Amino acid sequence: MESPGTAAALVEVTGYTPEQSRGYCQQLERGQVLFFRSVPFDFPPDDRQFLLSQKQTGSRFHKNISYRPAADLLKGVDAASEDRERMHRVMRGFSRAVTGFVANFLAPYSGQIKLDFASFRPLQEQGRDLPLHKRNDLLHVDAFPTRPTHGGRILRVFVNINPSVSRVWNVGEPFHVFAPRLVQDRKVTVPHRSAAAALAGVAARLGLPLHARSRYDEFMLYLHDWLKENGEFQKDSPKREVSFPPGCCWMVFTDGVPHAAMSGQFALEQTFIVPTQALVSSEVAPVRVLERVIGKPMVN
Repeated sequence: MESPGTAAALVEVTGYTPEQSRGYCQQLERGQVLFFRSVPFDFPPDDRQFLLSQKQTGSRFHKNISYRPAADLLKGVDAASEDRERMHRVMRGFSRAVTGFVANFLAPYSGQIKLDFASFRPLQEQGRDLPLHKRNDLLHVDAFPTRPTHGGRILRVFVNINPSVSRVWNVGEPFHVFAPRLVQDRKVTVPHRSAAAALAGVAARLGLPLHARSRYDEFMLYLHDWLKENGEFQKDSPKREVSFPPGCCWMVFTDGVPHAAMSGQFALEQTFIVPTQALVSSEVAPVRVLERVIGKPMVN
């Protein structure tokens, strides 16, 4: 049963002026979801139709298609596919368009925000048979095992390109509301830095290609799994159902808002990492919240 309580709210963006930019950053950082009824950047109808038709004709796709802008690298489409080159152009164009929009719309982050991966998600979320920790229909906060943020925040921009069906999420309480309670009640604990993380740190200092994770990154990976494993949290924590209609766009800090994709097919997404120093309300950033509650630095 839905129990909204202090669960994240959907805030519709109906206009924009430069003076509003800081306010939109604050809303995002405090756990709101910003919603646009139509895509607020250039995304050609031909590209949308290409993505939809490719899946419908059974092209050789993996479960997700990812695009890595820094390397201009496409993954998830078989090398022999005749549509690979077009898919590459579409994903590159989408990534560049949303990046340009975010740089303007969230101006306080401009020049500091880090561009991460983009993805196309062609599969129906409802009923997917996945291992527990990979299930998208359970409330969780995002953390990347191979791309530690060292306290930076994970901002994601989504577009529902489905022409007729909404994408349905559940969203929970913002991190700065629920996480202190879990720590203070000793339901979760800050794990000791793993041997693997310590080794990666040494390797990184030596210039070896291992991903060094901070205490914060270790905790967020642990919390991601704990939330999915905990039946009480999934059942009883405040949450509300949000429906994202065809053709809409939304953005949210997915490290700070527990979310679950309950149903929907055909979504595009672009991820950004916002460093702590770029935030306008850094006091509610997960890393700062944890440091206050635990009394120890989370990033060395």
